[in-house]
Amino acid sequence: MPMLAGTSVERGAEAGLSATTASSPCPPTDKGFFAFGRYDVSQTIFITGGTRSGKSLFAEQRALEFGRPLCYLATAQALDGEMDERIRRHQERRGDQWQTIEEALHMTQTLAGSDGIYGVILVDCLTLWLTNLLLLYQDQAGDAEERIMEDVHRLAVTLRGMTTPVIIVSNEVGMGIVPEHRLGRVFRDLAGQANQIVAAAAGEAWLVASGIPLRLK
Repeated sequence: MPMLAGTSVERGAEAGLSATTASSPCPPTDKGFFAFGRYDVSQTIFITGGTRSGKSLFAEQRALEFGRPLCYLATAQALDGEMDERIRRHQERRGDQWQTIEEALHMTQTLAGSDGIYGVILVDCLTLWLTNLLLLYQDQAGDAEERIMEDVHRLAVTLRGMTTPVIIVSNEVGMGIVPEHRLGRVFRDLAGQANQIVAAAAGEAWLVASGIPLRLK
Protein backbone atom coordinates (compact mmCIF):
# COMPACT_ATOMS: atom_id res chain seq x y z
CA MET A 1 0.00 0.00 0.00
CA PRO A 2 1.72 3.24 -1.08
CA MET A 3 1.96 5.93 1.58
CA LEU A 4 2.09 9.25 -0.26
CA ALA A 5 2.30 11.65 2.65
CA GLY A 6 2.54 11.78 6.43
CA THR A 7 2.23 14.44 9.10
CA SER A 8 2.76 14.13 12.82
CA VAL A 9 1.33 16.09 15.70
CA GLU A 10 4.87 17.05 16.64
CA ARG A 11 5.53 18.65 13.27
CA GLY A 12 2.35 20.69 13.48
CA ALA A 13 3.22 21.81 16.99
CA GLU A 14 6.70 22.88 15.94
CA ALA A 15 5.28 24.86 13.03
CA GLY A 16 2.93 26.69 15.39
CA LEU A 17 0.37 27.00 12.62
CA SER A 18 -3.36 26.52 12.42
CA ALA A 19 -3.95 23.01 11.18
CA THR A 20 -5.85 24.08 8.07
CA THR A 21 -5.55 26.95 5.66
CA ALA A 22 -8.09 27.47 2.90
CA SER A 23 -9.25 30.44 0.91
CA SER A 24 -12.39 32.36 1.91
CA PRO A 25 -12.80 30.96 5.42
CA CYS A 26 -16.25 31.24 6.90
CA PRO A 27 -16.61 33.13 10.17
CA PRO A 28 -16.98 30.64 13.02
CA THR A 29 -20.33 29.99 14.57
CA ASP A 30 -21.64 27.61 17.19
CA LYS A 31 -25.03 27.18 15.52
CA GLY A 32 -23.98 24.22 13.40
CA PHE A 33 -26.54 23.06 10.85
CA PHE A 34 -28.84 26.00 11.38
CA ALA A 35 -26.15 28.49 10.37
CA PHE A 36 -25.49 26.82 7.04
CA GLY A 37 -27.77 28.74 4.72
CA ARG A 38 -24.72 30.60 3.42
CA TYR A 39 -22.98 27.42 2.19
CA ASP A 40 -23.73 25.67 -1.08
CA VAL A 41 -23.97 21.90 -0.83
CA SER A 42 -21.12 19.99 -2.43
CA GLN A 43 -20.38 16.59 -3.95
CA THR A 44 -19.39 15.47 -0.47
CA ILE A 45 -20.97 12.33 1.00
CA PHE A 46 -21.07 12.43 4.81
CA ILE A 47 -21.33 9.07 6.60
CA THR A 48 -21.64 8.77 10.37
CA GLY A 49 -22.39 6.02 12.86
CA GLY A 50 -21.26 4.38 16.05
CA THR A 51 -18.27 2.16 16.70
CA ARG A 52 -18.34 -1.03 14.59
CA SER A 53 -21.53 0.13 12.91
CA GLY A 54 -20.24 -0.68 9.41
CA LYS A 55 -19.78 2.95 8.39
CA SER A 56 -16.24 2.56 7.03
CA LEU A 57 -17.17 -0.48 4.95
CA PHE A 58 -20.19 1.36 3.56
CA ALA A 59 -17.98 4.36 2.73
CA GLU A 60 -15.53 2.12 0.87
CA GLN A 61 -18.38 0.53 -1.08
CA ARG A 62 -19.70 3.96 -2.06
CA ALA A 63 -16.23 5.04 -3.16
CA LEU A 64 -16.04 2.13 -5.59
CA GLU A 65 -18.95 3.69 -7.49
CA PHE A 66 -16.60 6.45 -8.64
CA GLY A 67 -13.73 6.31 -11.10
CA ARG A 68 -10.15 5.44 -10.21
CA PRO A 69 -7.64 6.23 -8.87
CA LEU A 70 -9.10 5.83 -5.39
CA CYS A 71 -7.61 7.90 -2.57
CA TYR A 72 -7.85 7.01 1.12
CA LEU A 73 -7.02 9.98 3.37
CA ALA A 74 -6.26 8.51 6.79
CA THR A 75 -6.25 10.75 9.87
CA ALA A 76 -5.35 8.01 12.37
CA GLN A 77 -1.96 7.79 14.04
CA ALA A 78 -0.55 4.42 15.09
CA LEU A 79 0.41 5.50 18.60
CA ASP A 80 -0.05 2.08 20.18
CA GLY A 81 -0.34 -1.56 19.25
CA GLU A 82 -4.13 -1.60 19.27
CA MET A 83 -4.42 1.27 16.79
CA ASP A 84 -1.68 -0.25 14.64
CA GLU A 85 -3.71 -3.45 14.41
CA ARG A 86 -6.90 -1.58 13.51
CA ILE A 87 -5.07 0.27 10.74
CA ARG A 88 -3.61 -2.99 9.42
CA ARG A 89 -7.05 -4.62 9.24
CA HIS A 90 -8.48 -1.66 7.35
CA GLN A 91 -5.60 -1.73 4.87
CA GLU A 92 -6.04 -5.46 4.24
CA ARG A 93 -9.76 -5.01 3.63
CA ARG A 94 -9.22 -2.20 1.12
CA GLY A 95 -6.58 -4.06 -0.88
CA ASP A 96 -4.03 -2.53 -3.23
CA GLN A 97 -6.43 -0.57 -5.44
CA TRP A 98 -6.25 2.43 -3.08
CA GLN A 99 -3.58 5.10 -2.78
CA THR A 100 -3.22 6.12 0.86
CA ILE A 101 -2.36 9.56 2.22
CA GLU A 102 -1.66 9.77 5.95
CA GLU A 103 -2.48 13.23 7.34
CA ALA A 104 -3.25 13.74 11.01
CA LEU A 105 -3.59 17.54 11.11
CA HIS A 106 -3.59 19.34 7.77
CA MET A 107 -6.58 17.56 6.29
CA THR A 108 -8.12 20.56 4.57
CA GLN A 109 -4.86 21.53 2.89
CA THR A 110 -4.37 17.95 1.75
CA LEU A 111 -7.86 17.77 0.27
CA ALA A 112 -7.36 21.02 -1.63
CA GLY A 113 -3.98 19.85 -2.92
CA SER A 114 -5.42 16.52 -4.08
CA ASP A 115 -8.38 18.00 -5.95
CA GLY A 116 -8.61 16.81 -9.55
CA ILE A 117 -6.03 14.05 -9.09
CA TYR A 118 -8.31 11.23 -7.92
CA GLY A 119 -11.67 9.84 -8.92
CA VAL A 120 -12.80 10.06 -5.29
CA ILE A 121 -11.23 10.81 -1.90
CA LEU A 122 -12.37 8.93 1.20
CA VAL A 123 -11.56 10.60 4.52
CA ASP A 124 -11.55 8.28 7.54
CA CYS A 125 -12.21 9.87 9.84
CA LEU A 126 -13.38 13.32 10.86
CA THR A 127 -13.46 12.57 14.59
CA LEU A 128 -9.84 11.37 14.71
CA TRP A 129 -8.85 14.61 12.98
CA LEU A 130 -10.70 16.54 15.69
CA THR A 131 -8.92 14.48 18.35
CA ASN A 132 -5.54 15.31 16.85
CA LEU A 133 -6.37 19.01 16.73
CA LEU A 134 -7.64 19.06 20.30
CA LEU A 135 -4.51 17.36 21.63
CA LEU A 136 -2.37 19.84 19.71
CA TYR A 137 -4.24 23.05 20.53
CA GLN A 138 -4.82 22.37 24.22
CA ASP A 139 -1.07 22.77 24.77
CA GLN A 140 -0.87 26.05 22.86
CA ALA A 141 -1.97 29.60 23.57
CA GLY A 142 -5.51 30.59 22.62
CA ASP A 143 -8.93 29.00 22.80
CA ALA A 144 -8.59 25.43 21.53
CA GLU A 145 -12.32 24.99 20.91
CA GLU A 146 -12.57 28.20 18.91
CA ARG A 147 -9.56 27.30 16.78
CA ILE A 148 -10.95 23.87 16.02
CA MET A 149 -14.31 25.26 14.95
CA GLU A 150 -12.52 27.72 12.66
CA ASP A 151 -10.73 24.75 11.10
CA VAL A 152 -14.03 22.90 10.65
CA HIS A 153 -15.58 25.87 8.86
CA ARG A 154 -12.53 26.11 6.59
CA LEU A 155 -13.03 22.44 5.79
CA ALA A 156 -16.66 23.09 4.85
CA VAL A 157 -15.64 25.92 2.52
CA THR A 158 -13.01 23.72 0.89
CA LEU A 159 -15.50 20.90 0.36
CA ARG A 160 -17.83 23.30 -1.41
CA GLY A 161 -15.11 24.11 -3.95
CA MET A 162 -13.87 20.56 -4.58
CA THR A 163 -14.28 19.08 -8.07
CA THR A 164 -13.32 15.62 -6.82
CA PRO A 165 -16.07 13.86 -4.84
CA VAL A 166 -15.19 13.47 -1.16
CA ILE A 167 -16.61 10.86 1.21
CA ILE A 168 -16.14 11.74 4.89
CA VAL A 169 -16.59 9.18 7.66
CA SER A 170 -17.37 10.40 11.17
CA ASN A 171 -18.58 9.03 14.50
CA GLU A 172 -21.65 9.68 16.61
CA VAL A 173 -20.12 10.12 20.05
CA GLY A 174 -22.88 11.93 21.93
CA MET A 175 -25.48 9.17 22.21
CA GLY A 176 -24.05 7.45 25.30
CA ILE A 177 -23.26 8.47 28.84
CA VAL A 178 -21.89 11.91 29.70
CA PRO A 179 -18.06 11.70 29.78
CA GLU A 180 -16.59 11.85 33.27
CA HIS A 181 -13.72 14.21 32.42
CA ARG A 182 -13.89 17.74 31.05
CA LEU A 183 -11.72 16.99 28.00
CA GLY A 184 -14.07 14.17 27.05
CA ARG A 185 -17.07 16.48 27.30
CA VAL A 186 -15.31 19.12 25.22
CA PHE A 187 -14.52 16.55 22.55
CA ARG A 188 -18.09 15.24 22.54
CA ASP A 189 -19.45 18.75 21.97
CA LEU A 190 -16.88 19.56 19.28
CA ALA A 191 -17.64 16.33 17.43
CA GLY A 192 -21.37 17.03 17.50
CA GLN A 193 -20.93 20.54 16.15
CA ALA A 194 -18.47 19.42 13.48
CA ASN A 195 -20.82 16.68 12.31
CA GLN A 196 -23.63 19.19 11.92
CA ILE A 197 -21.49 21.56 9.88
CA VAL A 198 -19.98 18.97 7.55
CA ALA A 199 -23.30 17.15 7.09
CA ALA A 200 -25.00 20.41 6.18
CA ALA A 201 -22.32 21.17 3.59
CA ALA A 202 -22.57 17.68 2.06
CA GLY A 203 -24.79 16.70 -0.82
CA GLU A 204 -25.63 13.41 0.88
CA ALA A 205 -25.67 12.42 4.56
CA TRP A 206 -25.99 8.85 5.88
CA LEU A 207 -26.29 7.20 9.28
CA VAL A 208 -25.09 3.60 9.52
CA ALA A 209 -26.51 1.48 12.35
CA SER A 210 -26.00 -2.28 12.76
CA GLY A 211 -24.55 -2.43 9.27
CA ILE A 212 -27.62 -0.81 7.70
CA PRO A 213 -27.18 2.57 5.99
CA LEU A 214 -30.00 5.07 6.48
CA ARG A 215 -30.07 8.12 4.22
CA LEU A 216 -30.61 11.36 6.13
CA LYS A 217 -30.62 13.67 3.11
